[in-house]
Amino acid sequence: MNYAIFLFFYNLAHLSPVSDSVVIFFAVYFPYIVVILAGMFLLFHHDVFKAENPYQIFLQKKKEILMTFFCGAAAWVMAYLLKISFQISRPFDMWQNITSLVPEAGYGFPSGHATFYMALAFSLYFTHKKAGYMFILFAVLIGIARIVAGVHSPFDILGGFILGAIVAFSVKNV
Repeated sequence: MNYAIFLFFYNLAHLSPVSDSVVIFFAVYFPYIVVILAGMFLLFHHDVFKAENPYQIFLQKKKEILMTFFCGAAAWVMAYLLKISFQISRPFDMWQNITSLVPEAGYGFPSGHATFYMALAFSLYFTHKKAGYMFILFAVLIGIARIVAGVHSPFDILGGFILGAIVAFSVKNV
């Protein structure tokens, strides 16, 4: 089943240079934009920059801002430790005739990208529902792009999504 779903998405790769560029953008570059958007949302949503004393507003809201990014970092560390523990190969190492669009090394499960971005999305969701939905969509786009790019299987991405949600829920309840 993992292989069949992988092939469904992977068959969207290597069709044209333009479509491959779009996939590479969402798999490699868009994640950086999402981090910047999350930071900007948290700062602008709380009117940090509009205030007469932005530093004072930041200090009042720093727990939420720092917890959001701490959540993502903690999730990424957990994913890294699980990768070392499980040592599950990436699709291009597991299956024949798979050529990834982007260079990657190391193990695939769970996806660090999927884990980090879902943890970030859920931590935002717990405090700002509408923004959380948008960031969950961003995490799903990144996850699908990484499958299409051939660097992760659906199992890797799903595992990352679940781990990210669990970490965010755990950090929320601390």
